Amino acid sequence: MVERAVFTGFADPVNPTREEVTAWAYDPVAGIPISQDWDLVVADDEIAPALLELACDPVCPKRTFALHCLYIYAGDSVRTGFRAHPKRKVLKLLELAAASGDPWVSLWTYNTKALIDNPRLFDYGDWCDGGLARRPRRIV
Repeated sequence: MVERAVFTGFADPVNPTREEVTAWAYDPVAGIPISQDWDLVVADDEIAPALLELACDPVCPKRTFALHCLYIYAGDSVRTGFRAHPKRKVLKLLELAAASGDPWVSLWTYNTKALIDNPRLFDYGDWCDGGLARRPRRIV
């Protein structure tokens, strides 16, 4: 079993940069830097493109975490009527994701578009609690 280490590369883990999140994601022994809600901290407009890159990389040790954060980002966007994140930013991220060719990210893209078309598909456990990242599947 690999023991989780404290990652010291954050100036402020509550306000991380893309570069800091990327460095943390590639550290195979780095644990979550703060409370259990750090996924909510990094699922934001500034870091979302980096999360997409991390989720596309099959050798990234935190790939599933990055995918989970993308699901939070999309789910919060739709469930708040795009008050949490502007629709134009979500659509831009979907456009970038479509070009990735990664099967996990392609599934996230499919599910996010389905959720935008039908917000009743939102399920907290799937979108915000890691269900779709841990058990990838089409929601419709």
